[in-house]
Amino acid sequence: MNQFTGYELLWLFLIYSFLGWVLETVIATVRQRKVVNRGLINGPFCIIYGIGAVLITIWLQELSGLWLFLFSAVYASVVEWIAGHLIQKIYHERWWDYSDIKWNLDGYICLPFSIIWGALGYVIVKWVNRLLLDFLNICPEFLIHLILLILIGALAFDALASYILLRGTSEKLEKWEEANNRFVSISAKIARWITVHVQSRIHKAYPKAVKAEAVTASKEIFAAGCGFYKIVMLFFIGAFLGDITETVFCRITAGVWMSRSSVVWGPFSIVWGLAIGAVTALLYKYKDKSDSFLFIAGTLLGGAYEYLCSVFTEMMFGKVFWDYSKIPFNLGGRINLLYCFFWGIAAVVWFKKLFPFFEKGLEKIPIKIGKMVTWVLIVFMSCNIMMSCLALIRYDERSSQVEAKNSLQIWLDQHYDDKTMQRIYPNAIEAK
Repeated sequence: MNQFTGYELLWLFLIYSFLGWVLETVIATVRQRKVVNRGLINGPFCIIYGIGAVLITIWLQELSGLWLFLFSAVYASVVEWIAGHLIQKIYHERWWDYSDIKWNLDGYICLPFSIIWGALGYVIVKWVNRLLLDFLNICPEFLIHLILLILIGALAFDALASYILLRGTSEKLEKWEEANNRFVSISAKIARWITVHVQSRIHKAYPKAVKAEAVTASKEIFAAGCGFYKIVMLFFIGAFLGDITETVFCRITAGVWMSRSSVVWGPFSIVWGLAIGAVTALLYKYKDKSDSFLFIAGTLLGGAYEYLCSVFTEMMFGKVFWDYSKIPFNLGGRINLLYCFFWGIAAVVWFKKLFPFFEKGLEKIPIKIGKMVTWVLIVFMSCNIMMSCLALIRYDERSSQVEAKNSLQIWLDQHYDDKTMQRIYPNAIEAK
């Protein structure tokens, strides 16, 4: 697995953000629509493309062929879907709408564009990344570093200016507006080089843009709707239930009691907790749809999510926490078809059986108590995850014969020795 540096990923993010903006401008010109941006800022960057490209670069570099195409399509579509809803929530507007295209979801993603994203992701991983990085390597180092700093500074300032103008709380709005207009002017000048018929404002780019009604949760009920407190509490519920489920499953299938926890304190599976929180946030408005819809969505999202977690943990800790290589229809041992179906079944069971029960229970909790308990749990889990990361890093260091050099490493060796770590993470093996 290739290890990209933060420096390289920053460059890829900026380049793809700019190329995405150029692509949107060209496409809009062909369609006789005048577009500058399709992102949250006014500079010549479409950061949705940058984020999607970097995620695909990191997580999908091992894949090839059809799998690379399919996973690129799924990841890019999820990013586009989330971005559409975030923009709607922030600006109360729809900046693109695929509702008139068959096989769309909320008008923010559709099958034809998902296929395009899959093809673009394939090309990026197979050829474009290497070409871009090779080009950067032959350029003067000083010049490249200077340009990078300028671009990062401009991007950060542009984002800050856009945020301040959106909030309208600054006492120096005129100065911020002037600075913001400079970025708009830069974008317009570049756009005119591409096409002379480009306007400078995002919301003017789409004649179909409509105001979206702002939905606010009730302030009288704890964890009403699908807000922050409900997602956090469901994360903990999912983490606990997931750990118990996997423990029982191992007992039934392997005949042994085995720890399935992701952390050193308590029976919590972070993978399951994040899965429950994410699927609830993504599919909350579709919870009443058919079982088949939830099954397909759960299968696709669950498989993509488990693959992402597998790559992340291996890159982060240098260990493989699960391996499906011996199960038929697996993909690099990271996921397999049978367990993907389990994710689909879990999505149906969750929304049709379990979620209504937990939702009613959470909303009965007094507001003050619920908020206090939520933040106590957040602090606890943050410390838990931090300690688990330190213990795993030290565990990996010991396997590489790295001696303890400071008091923290000595303390970790005493409290989280190899025997303890093997008990907590019995399936963790060295990555090849």
